[in-house]
Amino acid sequence: MTSRVDRQIKKAYLVAAAALVEGRVSLDQMDEAGLNVERPIFTVGQVAQVADIHPQTLRQYDKLNLIVPRRTPGGARRYSLRDVDRLTQAQHLAQDESINLAGIARILQLDEENRQLRRQIARLKRGADSFFAAAVDGEVVEIRRSRRTHSWRRSLFKPLQLTASVEDLDDRDDDEDDDEDVRHVVAPNHGRSPIATVMSEIDEDDDE
Repeated sequence: MTSRVDRQIKKAYLVAAAALVEGRVSLDQMDEAGLNVERPIFTVGQVAQVADIHPQTLRQYDKLNLIVPRRTPGGARRYSLRDVDRLTQAQHLAQDESINLAGIARILQLDEENRQLRRQIARLKRGADSFFAAAVDGEVVEIRRSRRTHSWRRSLFKPLQLTASVEDLDDRDDDEDDDEDVRHVVAPNHGRSPIATVMSEIDEDDDE
């Protein structure tokens, strides 16, 4: 079931989606930075705008089991950053490489398998960034070296000179054809990027 998130966090995810489409960062980098790439947060209209495609194309990909979004209790489609990444790859393979749908499906499947392997390797490597200590009650607990994580986030999102502006967004089940005004532009660097600013809020919301 999709969770309700506030407008600021939705804007941050829209910035992330735009960055994926424009090739500024990879899905792996988003994952490492703490974004929940599996969270179903975008409507059909939002993904269509950020990826510059017709909404009907998304519905067709869904019917073909090429890019299958999650559904709200009311049946409305909700896409994740992972879905946006798959869409970007599918568009590239179809338009630039002239690969048919069967070939695209196979490539996306292999890419996802490789991504899962990379995630497992990353988790194993992160073991070196933690240490064990005794809690007050005597239980041994693992403590992560969070400073390095924060450093990764700053280095990743500093280059993202992006802003996102959206109208009021909600989680109504009847907004399948939602066409909110989603705009992403290159903006001057005035410090931290929008994603970096709300990263802590995203982490807190993901824990709910």
